[in-house]
Amino acid sequence: MQYGHFDDEAKEYVITRPDTPQSWSNYLGSTEYGAIITNNAGGYGFYKSGARGRFLRLRFNNIPLDQPGRYFYLRDAESGDYWSASWQPVGKPLDQYETTCRHGTAYTVITSRYAGIATEATYFVPLGQTFEYWRLKISNESERPRQLAAFSFCEFTNQWDTFQDQVNLQYSLFIVRGTCSDGLLRIAIHDNFTSDDEAVLQSDVSSRAWMALVGAPVAGYDTSQSAFLGPYRSYHNPLAVEQGQCGNSNAYGDNACGTLQTFLTLQPGESREILIMMGIGEARVVGKQTVAQFGSLARAEAELQKLKESWHARLGSLVVETPDEELNHTINVWGLYNCLITFAWSRAASLVYNGERDGLGFRDSVQDILGVAAAIPEEAQVRLELMLTGQLANGGAIPVIKPFEHRPGFEAAPDPEEYRSDDCLWFFNAVPAFVGETGDMDFYLKVLPYADTGADTVLGHLRRALEFNLERTGRNNLPCGLSADWNDCLRLGYYGESLFVAFQLRLGLTVYAEVTTHFGQPEEAAWALAHRDKLDAYIQQYAWDGNWFIWAIGDDGTVYGTKSYEEGQVYLNTQVWSVLSGAATPEQAARCMETVHKKLATPYGLMLSAPPFVKTPVDVMRAVVFNPGIKENAGIFNHTQGWGVMAECLLGNGDRAYEYYRASMPAAYNGRAEIRQMEPYVQGQTTYSIYSPRPGNTRTAWLTGAAAWAYYSATQYILGLRPEAAGLRIDPCLPSAWPGFKATRRFRGKTVAVSVTNPHGVCRGVKSLTLNGEPLADNLVPADRLAEHNQVEVVLG
Repeated sequence: MQYGHFDDEAKEYVITRPDTPQSWSNYLGSTEYGAIITNNAGGYGFYKSGARGRFLRLRFNNIPLDQPGRYFYLRDAESGDYWSASWQPVGKPLDQYETTCRHGTAYTVITSRYAGIATEATYFVPLGQTFEYWRLKISNESERPRQLAAFSFCEFTNQWDTFQDQVNLQYSLFIVRGTCSDGLLRIAIHDNFTSDDEAVLQSDVSSRAWMALVGAPVAGYDTSQSAFLGPYRSYHNPLAVEQGQCGNSNAYGDNACGTLQTFLTLQPGESREILIMMGIGEARVVGKQTVAQFGSLARAEAELQKLKESWHARLGSLVVETPDEELNHTINVWGLYNCLITFAWSRAASLVYNGERDGLGFRDSVQDILGVAAAIPEEAQVRLELMLTGQLANGGAIPVIKPFEHRPGFEAAPDPEEYRSDDCLWFFNAVPAFVGETGDMDFYLKVLPYADTGADTVLGHLRRALEFNLERTGRNNLPCGLSADWNDCLRLGYYGESLFVAFQLRLGLTVYAEVTTHFGQPEEAAWALAHRDKLDAYIQQYAWDGNWFIWAIGDDGTVYGTKSYEEGQVYLNTQVWSVLSGAATPEQAARCMETVHKKLATPYGLMLSAPPFVKTPVDVMRAVVFNPGIKENAGIFNHTQGWGVMAECLLGNGDRAYEYYRASMPAAYNGRAEIRQMEPYVQGQTTYSIYSPRPGNTRTAWLTGAAAWAYYSATQYILGLRPEAAGLRIDPCLPSAWPGFKATRRFRGKTVAVSVTNPHGVCRGVKSLTLNGEPLADNLVPADRLAEHNQVEVVLG
């Protein structure tokens, strides 16, 4: 079943049926002032922190998922009938109500038609601002004059700290006030306090918001939620709308809302536009100043165009034309946009993430850099340096970095039992990716502080990351899993050994050797390679089970992931990372990836492991807490799908790599959205596998490591456009049926147009390559030979 389509020219996803299987969402704003909005105008807003800066409320884990939100209600004075400018919350019958939602790059437009009235509601946050626009155009398409009342509605939180607002009600129900003066709504929490913008994310401070109406006179208002909705009512039938008049209520404790009312008379064919402006800060100062500067329809339109231009420029870092239109949608717009949003918000705020992760998860955020380095290299560098300063002097890391209060050199180290074994090993993916994009090898020599004490070059940080794992090994000389490796459900005991981390460590040693060789440090390179040789021997001695690699060894000596192990017998991560790290011999690589195909591949993606855990004790594998076929318990964890694709590409298996890619590619489900259920334009964290009764269902949209790895694996491994310090490596691994593809890549401020042809139907292997008509010796396009505009012709064979 199909609920919408892609419009790549406008860079929008167009939802043509509002009754989507789940609420399909979009993000507005920035990390300063962020917001989530759905196809039915549901969602919430937050300042800096989704946990401690939430000023607009959402009632989580509800049906539907997205209420309340940013609503416009309309009421016909003649009939008394009322509806909303989005299908929900009123929910008029769909045989009478038409609506379309266009989710764009940091804006959303919802159009509707009902009872001869057409509306167009546009929502966005202007660049660099801490307020938002809701622009409503109302058109009379009937043949008679219409008298309408229009109402805005949102629900403010009583405390910006979500725990206080949602749980500690004996406190938070008594601290909010709402008033209206000079046409501005003023919402104040702790109004007895002096406002302190620097301390706004602390508990005992004053937090304030405002709302204004532009383009029509204010005919009424409500700041009391209960007065607007009425007793025993909800968002679908608010009393004030039903009666046609707000009560001019002032919130004093209980719950606050933002409602401004106006009356409009429209002649046949006439249209009117109004603006709602809503933001944070003192209404009598910030609100008035903002309305004075930004409060016109012309200024709102100018700000919207500026917003689109900014986002569209980011998306222009790579544009492709392949035989697969769904892949084109993914790479040209939504895959990168998903990466940019995930990079911005990590795992902090969505329709599922409810404030439990306040800040940037260390290992997630390091990996997120892979998806955005080409689009926003300057911002990627800032984030990469922030994460490097979250590394401790012992080589470990702080689990969560809070950028709004991070103090390098003064942070406390976590307790030893809280260290995770994989955290800083992700630098060996992210740092080379950034350097490859920019060509800035001197970045390795930049001195940055550790989180707790001391400072070192980036190269020194990388060495400490290696030493951290080399110093923490188990009885078989493999790296310890510590509190967790990438899989938080793995419980090996602190000195249990993680093969996944062993493969990460091997990759890190290889990268370190290559970089130190570049800088003329042969002793450092020899140190890394000697450790790699020892590690290789231990892997071969203890980790190969005949057709696949084990996944771990407990500190009691139990070996997990062998032929004799009943549950979780085969683990995806160790198979694919044996290939990515170069640890597997060619025979082992072929065998273990064939095992992946036979035992873990499904039509919906690669399962993390199989069979599921049912009897395994929870103190050994916490995945047993999940239902079989979901998340880490033999589910399809989408974060890992790109790794499977990359491994098959490295082996030259383009057909299988693309089979795996399409199995989990959101756009591939656009015409059968009832299977996946969540948004067909962005990644989800987990997909139900064949061990569940609902295979293909996908959950936890937007904020997932799947975004970066899916984009990275498609662009750098399937299409093979791989930046290196010396230039742009072109090494595609395509489906054999593809005749080729075209791509335009922005690379170090220059434009590279690439045309790949595949006359012999191969998957991999560059037969010839020319740069601006000149043949090159291999498949590396040297950066120092690039002009402003370049044409690269590649023939596979």
